[in-house]
Amino acid sequence: MNPKFLALACIGAFALAACAQKNAAPATPVEPATDVSAIAPADTGPAPADVIPAGQTPDSDFDQRAFSGTFAGTLPCADCPGIDVTLALEADGTYQLTQVYQERPDATWQVDGSWTAEADNRVLRLDPDSKTDNDQLYAIDSHDRIVMLGADGQPAQSGLDYGLTRQPAQ
Repeated sequence: MNPKFLALACIGAFALAACAQKNAAPATPVEPATDVSAIAPADTGPAPADVIPAGQTPDSDFDQRAFSGTFAGTLPCADCPGIDVTLALEADGTYQLTQVYQERPDATWQVDGSWTAEADNRVLRLDPDSKTDNDQLYAIDSHDRIVMLGADGQPAQSGLDYGLTRQPAQ
């Protein structure tokens, strides 16, 4: 007998022996449950006392309605005397931002969108309706003052005032 053939036959026998199924213990039948009292009722959502009012987040006491109002100020401008900004935050979570570049004819921009409080209610995010515009961030300095932040969420390093103050209700 050829030794190569004998070696190949032994390897094949070992491979087949390794693949053989071992006899498993017969399956024991499972009895159906007869006591349904141990089954927990389905969760149908929060109880009415746990419902969170509109304009508030679950982990905070931020009241969007109370914070709403109009903020205004003049922000620095690189190539003009300033940008007159008016930001109207509505109680329903929408906003209207108007920017007028001083000493420039027809240089007025208006953006509409929705606003939310973030970062433990220390930052406002303005999310424009037009997705070609970027979100804007404002730090909540106090109930009556917000400060524009950069795209990275940090205050400007220029030392210039980027604050808007609450305007009296009209």
